[in-house]
Amino acid sequence: MLVLEGVQKSFRHNHTIIEVLKGVDLTLRQGESMAVVGASGVGKSTLLNIMGTLEPPTTGMVRFQGQNVTGLEEASLCRLRNRQIGFVFQFHHLLPEFTALENAMMPALIARHTRSTAVEMAVQILKDVGLAKRLTHRTGELSGGEQQRVAIARALIMRPKLLLADEPTGNLDSKTGEGVGDLLLQFNQKEGLAMVIATHNRRLAEKMSRRMEIVDGRIHEGEKN
Repeated sequence: MLVLEGVQKSFRHNHTIIEVLKGVDLTLRQGESMAVVGASGVGKSTLLNIMGTLEPPTTGMVRFQGQNVTGLEEASLCRLRNRQIGFVFQFHHLLPEFTALENAMMPALIARHTRSTAVEMAVQILKDVGLAKRLTHRTGELSGGEQQRVAIARALIMRPKLLLADEPTGNLDSKTGEGVGDLLLQFNQKEGLAMVIATHNRRLAEKMSRRMEIVDGRIHEGEKN
């Protein structure tokens, strides 16, 4: 599903080169769930961004479903992200003037589905995340957990092969966060999609089939479930 080979990422800051990732080799298979843990600033978000083609590695290669995506032009990467990769972030990034339904259907509209088809797809995925009675509610009328569920619906509406979640429970209380984490795992198991979650939440990380820790720019794998 996803292969990283010799991925290195560095940034220049005030004439100084900062090495964030130092040669990451990683293989993620269909249906696997992986937690990426580590202290703040070690490169968890950077790793997820590279996995999702949001930013390129400084050196190394990223393969998605057997294709080298490292050098693809931006238009091709946008199509890939829209159709094959779902993203969930700590902050939901919903459009406040839109309803839950309108927010969830955005990727389908971007993929040029008809509005009626996009509505049908969005209604179904919102039902799947437990928001059948919240379709017409705007962002401000939803609780924090409900807003994150809309964000998850938006990420999953195109039935992607890969789901990347960056601190998806970090902005929620423990009970609500556990519900969101369990929801993500349900989709991982039900849909068979590959899933990577960057998190400080050890309880959530322990539920994943694999756990990776980033230390000094390198990854170390713990015991598999």
